[in-house]
Amino acid sequence: MFKSLSALALGLIVASGAPAVGAQSLTVVELFTSQGCSSCPPAEAFLGELARRPDVLAISEHVNYWDYLGWVDPFADDAITQRQRRYARRLGLNYVYTPQIVVRGQTQTTGADRTGVLKMIAQADPAISTDLRVTRAGENQLVIDLPAADVRDEVDVWLVEYDPEQTTSVDRGENRGRSIRGFNVVRNLERLTTWRGEPRTFSVVVDSLSTGGKCAILVQQADAGPILAAVRADTATPANSPIGERDGKQNLP
Repeated sequence: MFKSLSALALGLIVASGAPAVGAQSLTVVELFTSQGCSSCPPAEAFLGELARRPDVLAISEHVNYWDYLGWVDPFADDAITQRQRRYARRLGLNYVYTPQIVVRGQTQTTGADRTGVLKMIAQADPAISTDLRVTRAGENQLVIDLPAADVRDEVDVWLVEYDPEQTTSVDRGENRGRSIRGFNVVRNLERLTTWRGEPRTFSVVVDSLSTGGKCAILVQQADAGPILAAVRADTATPANSPIGERDGKQNLP
């Protein structure tokens, strides 16, 4: 099924009022992390390096299963933990762990494996563009235009809202006494719709846009499958514009 979805040539375009032009989709790099894990700060720093690459959407997703160790991660979200568990099953793992990096929903490795991560990014399936558009409509609204496509299985469209940088002083747990700096920290992960290839246009209100927030749109095979396309949606032009101590592991239930 993965080969047939890749052949859809899905892509994303940040659109203005002008006719659409091709734009390469970003390679999504997801770091599953926790402020309660002593192995994670170096992986956070590495993600910060990746976040500066124009061809990569690097996001930090905080899980909650290490909160019992003494420090409750303020960015942890059970929805993210469940996303990681779905990846584990899809990728053939019988456990979840931190720090873990997943590249385009296709491959995974430890966040300490810099060489492996860079290789996975370089070898990720190239994105091919089509007229899939994201347009700003007003201060805090996005309009998403999905063209007709030969989608054989369900595809999810996700909104990801994130903070470019966060620094937290940790006073309990494995990282006690440390100041942890995170990059592109996910604050909201929301499935907007399930798409089956029919042409569709819909809008979504993203309140954080009105205060300079950052967000992205992901198009992904359902149930944590390959990510087919991604774009930084906060940079969309308005439609009326003139222009390593240990790798923590936890068994799956």
